[in-house]
Amino acid sequence: MSSKTKIMVFHMKEVIYTGIFILLGILFLILLLFMFLPGKDEETPTDTEAMAKYIPGIYTSSITLNDMAFDLEVIVDSNRIKSMQLNNLSTEVTTMYPLIQPTFEALSEQILVSQTLEDYTYDPDTKYTSLTLMNAIENALAKATVITQSE
Repeated sequence: MSSKTKIMVFHMKEVIYTGIFILLGILFLILLLFMFLPGKDEETPTDTEAMAKYIPGIYTSSITLNDMAFDLEVIVDSNRIKSMQLNNLSTEVTTMYPLIQPTFEALSEQILVSQTLEDYTYDPDTKYTSLTLMNAIENALAKATVITQSE
Protein backbone atom coordinates (compact mmCIF):
# COMPACT_ATOMS: atom_id res chain seq x y z
CA MET A 1 0.00 0.00 0.00
CA SER A 2 1.28 3.22 -0.98
CA SER A 3 -0.10 6.20 0.73
CA LYS A 4 1.13 9.40 -0.53
CA THR A 5 0.28 12.57 1.31
CA LYS A 6 -1.24 15.15 -0.91
CA ILE A 7 -0.66 18.73 -0.04
CA MET A 8 -3.19 21.22 -1.33
CA VAL A 9 -2.39 24.90 -1.42
CA PHE A 10 -5.20 27.45 -1.35
CA HIS A 11 -4.74 31.10 -1.93
CA MET A 12 -6.34 33.12 0.88
CA LYS A 13 -8.00 35.43 -1.65
CA GLU A 14 -9.83 32.51 -3.26
CA VAL A 15 -11.00 31.16 0.12
CA ILE A 16 -12.43 34.56 1.09
CA TYR A 17 -14.22 35.00 -2.25
CA THR A 18 -15.67 31.49 -2.03
CA GLY A 19 -16.92 32.12 1.52
CA ILE A 20 -18.55 35.40 0.49
CA PHE A 21 -20.29 33.78 -2.51
CA ILE A 22 -21.58 30.90 -0.35
CA LEU A 23 -22.94 33.40 2.23
CA LEU A 24 -24.63 35.47 -0.50
CA GLY A 25 -26.15 32.31 -2.00
CA ILE A 26 -27.62 31.30 1.37
CA LEU A 27 -29.05 34.80 1.92
CA PHE A 28 -30.55 34.76 -1.58
CA LEU A 29 -32.25 31.40 -0.91
CA ILE A 30 -33.68 32.68 2.40
CA LEU A 31 -34.99 35.79 0.64
CA LEU A 32 -36.67 33.68 -2.04
CA LEU A 33 -38.32 31.50 0.61
CA PHE A 34 -39.75 34.49 2.47
CA MET A 35 -40.99 36.12 -0.73
CA PHE A 36 -42.80 33.11 -2.12
CA LEU A 37 -44.14 31.32 0.94
CA PRO A 38 -47.98 31.30 0.99
CA GLY A 39 -50.09 32.81 3.77
CA LYS A 40 -48.62 36.27 3.95
CA ASP A 41 -50.94 37.84 1.37
CA GLU A 42 -53.61 38.99 3.84
CA GLU A 43 -53.33 42.52 5.14
CA THR A 44 -53.25 42.73 8.90
CA PRO A 45 -53.94 45.98 10.71
CA THR A 46 -51.04 47.60 12.48
CA ASP A 47 -50.96 47.75 16.25
CA THR A 48 -52.18 51.34 16.33
CA GLU A 49 -55.11 50.57 14.03
CA ALA A 50 -56.05 47.51 16.05
CA MET A 51 -55.89 49.48 19.28
CA ALA A 52 -57.83 52.49 17.97
CA LYS A 53 -60.81 53.20 20.19
CA TYR A 54 -62.03 56.49 18.73
CA ILE A 55 -62.37 58.27 15.43
CA PRO A 56 -60.22 61.40 15.90
CA GLY A 57 -62.21 64.63 16.04
CA ILE A 58 -64.35 66.97 18.09
CA TYR A 59 -67.67 65.63 19.35
CA THR A 60 -70.41 67.52 21.17
CA SER A 61 -73.44 66.70 23.23
CA SER A 62 -76.13 69.21 24.18
CA ILE A 63 -77.44 69.66 27.69
CA THR A 64 -80.71 71.49 28.36
CA LEU A 65 -81.63 72.71 31.83
CA ASN A 66 -84.90 74.67 32.14
CA ASP A 67 -84.89 75.75 28.49
CA MET A 68 -81.27 76.91 28.74
CA ALA A 69 -78.96 74.87 26.53
CA PHE A 70 -75.21 74.51 26.43
CA ASP A 71 -72.81 72.08 24.79
CA LEU A 72 -70.26 69.69 26.16
CA GLU A 73 -67.33 69.22 23.78
CA VAL A 74 -64.96 66.24 23.79
CA ILE A 75 -61.78 66.16 21.67
CA VAL A 76 -60.32 62.70 21.01
CA ASP A 77 -57.31 61.12 19.29
CA SER A 78 -57.45 57.63 17.85
CA ASN A 79 -56.83 56.07 21.24
CA ARG A 80 -57.28 58.69 23.97
CA ILE A 81 -59.41 61.58 25.16
CA LYS A 82 -57.43 64.79 24.71
CA SER A 83 -59.68 67.39 26.33
CA MET A 84 -63.20 68.31 27.35
CA GLN A 85 -64.91 71.66 27.80
CA LEU A 86 -68.28 73.30 28.20
CA ASN A 87 -69.34 75.61 25.35
CA ASN A 88 -72.07 78.24 25.23
CA LEU A 89 -72.31 78.20 29.01
CA SER A 90 -74.16 81.42 29.81
CA THR A 91 -74.06 83.35 33.06
CA GLU A 92 -77.72 82.49 33.55
CA VAL A 93 -76.89 78.78 33.63
CA THR A 94 -73.95 79.27 36.01
CA THR A 95 -76.11 81.45 38.26
CA MET A 96 -79.02 79.00 38.33
CA TYR A 97 -76.75 75.92 38.54
CA PRO A 98 -73.56 76.98 40.33
CA LEU A 99 -72.28 73.39 40.63
CA ILE A 100 -72.07 72.80 36.86
CA GLN A 101 -68.61 74.28 36.29
CA PRO A 102 -66.76 72.86 39.35
CA THR A 103 -68.37 69.44 38.96
CA PHE A 104 -67.43 69.32 35.27
CA GLU A 105 -63.84 70.30 36.05
CA ALA A 106 -63.55 67.55 38.67
CA LEU A 107 -65.06 64.92 36.36
CA SER A 108 -63.01 65.93 33.32
CA GLU A 109 -59.80 65.83 35.36
CA GLN A 110 -60.55 62.27 36.49
CA ILE A 111 -61.52 61.14 32.99
CA LEU A 112 -58.46 62.66 31.33
CA VAL A 113 -56.16 60.96 33.82
CA SER A 114 -57.83 57.53 33.76
CA GLN A 115 -58.99 57.64 30.09
CA THR A 116 -62.15 55.75 31.08
CA LEU A 117 -65.68 56.63 32.11
CA GLU A 118 -65.66 54.03 34.85
CA ASP A 119 -64.46 54.37 38.43
CA TYR A 120 -65.04 58.09 38.74
CA THR A 121 -65.93 59.69 42.06
CA TYR A 122 -68.15 62.63 42.83
CA ASP A 123 -69.31 64.52 45.85
CA PRO A 124 -72.68 63.22 47.14
CA ASP A 125 -73.99 66.80 47.02
CA THR A 126 -73.41 66.88 43.24
CA LYS A 127 -74.86 63.47 42.40
CA TYR A 128 -77.46 64.61 39.86
CA THR A 129 -75.20 67.23 38.30
CA SER A 130 -72.48 64.57 37.92
CA LEU A 131 -74.89 62.09 36.38
CA THR A 132 -76.18 64.68 33.93
CA LEU A 133 -72.66 65.61 32.86
CA MET A 134 -71.56 61.96 32.62
CA ASN A 135 -74.54 61.17 30.37
CA ALA A 136 -73.51 64.02 28.08
CA ILE A 137 -69.89 62.82 28.04
CA GLU A 138 -71.02 59.27 27.27
CA ASN A 139 -73.20 60.55 24.40
CA ALA A 140 -70.31 62.52 22.91
CA LEU A 141 -67.90 59.58 23.20
CA ALA A 142 -70.49 57.21 21.72
CA LYS A 143 -70.33 59.29 18.55
CA ALA A 144 -66.52 58.96 18.51
CA THR A 145 -66.24 55.25 19.30
CA VAL A 146 -64.88 52.99 16.58
CA ILE A 147 -67.29 50.21 15.65
CA THR A 148 -65.38 46.98 15.06
CA GLN A 149 -66.51 44.19 12.74
CA SER A 150 -66.77 41.64 15.57
CA GLU A 151 -69.38 43.65 17.52
